[in-house]
Amino acid sequence: MTRRWGSFPTTADVGIWARADSTSELFEALGLGLFSLMTDLRKVRAAEDRTVNASGADPVGLVVAFLTQLITLHAVEGFLVREIHCRPVGTPPTALLAQVKGEPFDPARHSRHFEVKAATFHELVLDLATHRSRVIVDI
Repeated sequence: MTRRWGSFPTTADVGIWARADSTSELFEALGLGLFSLMTDLRKVRAAEDRTVNASGADPVGLVVAFLTQLITLHAVEGFLVREIHCRPVGTPPTALLAQVKGEPFDPARHSRHFEVKAATFHELVLDLATHRSRVIVDI
């Protein structure tokens, strides 16, 4: 299995599901799933690099912190991510370092889907043994 992601409807917001072969790929899939809610990833070029650091009190907190850092990167710089390479730290992981590649939003090339405001702890599921997760985000 390769990393995979998608979305699912909720009452007022939207969720991201992800699965992968490893913990690092799971975080990568969650991040790409987040940006797939914002735009069509096929039109985003991996032209520029950014570094994203996140930490949490536990792995669930790390998921929310990581997605929050990605949301902030988009909100502050208008940056859209096309590729993510994560290095989790700790067993279980409570920190990670990610290299992301993408480009600033260009309204001439990029469609605008949802505006994601925040990642939530509400009904967050993280299974590090099977490398599966579900996260609800505020839109």
